[in-house]
Amino acid sequence: MFWQEAEQEKQPQVPDDVVDVLFALQCKSLPVDHAHALSQAILQAVPWLADEDAAAVHTIHVAGSQNGWERPAHDSSERLLPSRRTKLGVRVPRYRVDNLKTALEGRTLRVADAEVALGVGKERPLSAETTLFARYIVAEADEDEDRFLRRIATELAPRGIKVRKALCGKTQPLATPEGTLLTRSLMLADLTLEESFELQQHGIGEHQTMGCGIFLPHKGIEAAGKATG
Repeated sequence: MFWQEAEQEKQPQVPDDVVDVLFALQCKSLPVDHAHALSQAILQAVPWLADEDAAAVHTIHVAGSQNGWERPAHDSSERLLPSRRTKLGVRVPRYRVDNLKTALEGRTLRVADAEVALGVGKERPLSAETTLFARYIVAEADEDEDRFLRRIATELAPRGIKVRKALCGKTQPLATPEGTLLTRSLMLADLTLEESFELQQHGIGEHQTMGCGIFLPHKGIEAAGKATG
């Protein structure tokens, strides 16, 4: 009898020099468009984030529906209702994790008119998924979908990232004291592992402490349209 066990597929080695730190939070409600207010509150508590190239702040995201509540449109005057499972995510170099936890654990942030009380922060490694999604990427004025995608491809090429499959969303405004910041969501599929890691570690574009240009693992191109909010 000849019997040979199948070789186990090697799991990809995910780099750990950049990680997400997810903080438990308590908050009754906060504005749908809270990107700028959250950024300012965190930068006030953690000023060194502004000088870290690999640092980024995830906007607070809630499920599309919960207990009969439907997430309102981004430009709605309604509010988000965080659940017990809602987290605040901050992406930082690993060597800064302890500093970040010291600065934020047990702290209450004032985000616009809301109070966000933060609990313990837990590390989450980057993903080995090769389909990534960014909720907000800074868009240029009067830039249609085709021009947006072409610009993104041009900006990523020098970093060794090839755009093979891409899907972007409609223009989404983020309010700032200086005026409206235009953004679009973006899904990129069929990336190599190296490309995926590079995008997650460094993102793309400006205003990453406002949640822009931050890539997360995604289920695939067919679900990308459902991931905004």
